[in-house]
Formats: sequence, structure tokens, C-alpha cells
Amino acid sequence: MYKLIAIDIDDTLITDEKQVTEGTKRALELAMAQGVHVTLATGRMYASARKIALQTGLNVPLITYQGSLIKNVMDGHVLLERSVPRDAALKLLQFCKNNQIHLQLYVEDELYAAEENEKLIGYCQLNNIEYKIEPDFDKLLEKPSTKMLMIDEPARLDAIAPQLKELLGTDVHITKSKPHFLEVTHHEGTKGFALRYLADHFGCTMEETIGIGDSWNDHDLVESAGLGVAMGNAVDSLKAIADYITASNNEEGVRHVIEKFVLQPHHV
Repeated sequence: MYKLIAIDIDDTLITDEKQVTEGTKRALELAMAQGVHVTLATGRMYASARKIALQTGLNVPLITYQGSLIKNVMDGHVLLERSVPRDAALKLLQFCKNNQIHLQLYVEDELYAAEENEKLIGYCQLNNIEYKIEPDFDKLLEKPSTKMLMIDEPARLDAIAPQLKELLGTDVHITKSKPHFLEVTHHEGTKGFALRYLADHFGCTMEETIGIGDSWNDHDLVESAGLGVAMGNAVDSLKAIADYITASNNEEGVRHVIEKFVLQPHHV
């Protein structure tokens, strides 16, 4: 019997049109009515994830910024917060300056960029969020940054990821959420760590959890969960480690998982 389901948002819970289908909403409602805890596990900032949660009637702690911030939907209570270690943050800032890489900071649930450009505007349209311009990133980094995100061509990001692992060391977690996005968080700022934290919070074992995702940043979520699910549209590396592969995000893959593994046993 599964008691906690953690679901990625982009290309997982929502369709390519950025919608949660009525059928999926209904499945979520039925699962919650059975006492199952349902949470979102996303690289998105909390403000952005909260909008989706409100659409689906979820009133739970949300796993946001890959796992760096776990925060309740309704009362805004913070359960867990991690930020990029200051030393690593300053090194990454210098690296991006030296290599002309677009970098975004997330400070106090606000998105900052040093200048307005197509990459920033495209990202904010995709995630339906606002941004602030602050040319002085050194000043910004006097406060903790929950996440740091680079936007560039996929091949370039793939090339610099190993360099950054060497430069920044084991205190950070580096992952891609989409081909053009390379993200840096605290080493405990991962979906898998956050899932373990919430399982403990809700008093369930990891065997009683389901993790559903589609991308590189869902690896440790799918590996950690009792039932690790890859979407039909997931990257091949995630499908390779998943316990189950469901339909795509446009074919209600999440609904299928909930009906098959959570609701179905009750109808037998």
C-alpha cells in the first residue's frame, strides 16, 4: 500500500500545454481521499510550483528547487531549506563570468538575472514567473541562493558539467532539468533527499513511496522511491533505472500510475 506519491511537474504532471487534465486531477483527489499524501517534486521555484498545486487542490508540503526548499502550500511553513554553499556560489559566479554563461540566482524565492536577455525571458515565459534584474551578483550572494541555474546550448552544458563538478566539489548537486538548463543546489538539495525527508515526516517507509518523473533531475527521486516511475516521454537514462514506465505526459501517465498502483487495489 503506497502512502506518499511525489510527482515532477514539467513533462510529467502537466501536458505540453501546461495543463493538469481533469482525469489526472480526479485521480489525485481519489488518492488523497484514501489518505495518500501527494506532493510535487520540482526544480521550479516555490512560487511557481504553488500555482500548479493550487490548480490540483494539493495542500501539502511541496518539494521545490530540486529539493532545496520544502514548504507548505497553504500556510507557507518551511520544513526544510538548503542553499548553495557560499564558497561554491562565488566560484560558480566567477566561472560563468569568465565563460560568458547566462546565470540566474534564486534568492528568497525571487528570480534574479544580471541582465535582461532572450534566455531569461524565454525561461520566465515557460515557468510563468516574474524576474528581477540585479547587475551586482556579488552583492546578491551576500544572501543565501537556493539554486543557481545556467542556460546554454545542451552540448555546451554537457561539456562544462564535469568541469563544474571538479571546481565546486562534493558540497553541491549538479543536474539538468531540461536540455538547456544546468542547475546547481546544495548537495542535499535533491528530490531523493527531499522524498526521504517527507517520508519520515509523514511516518511512512521508502517502500511505501512512489516517485514519478521524466528528466535527469528525477534520477535520485526514481531511484529512492519504493516504486520509481519514468514517464513514456522520459529520457532514456531514467527509463533504464525505473521500476515501471507509464504513458507520456500528454496521455495522462500520472493518472495511469495512480489508478493502477494506488486506487486499483481497493477495487479488487
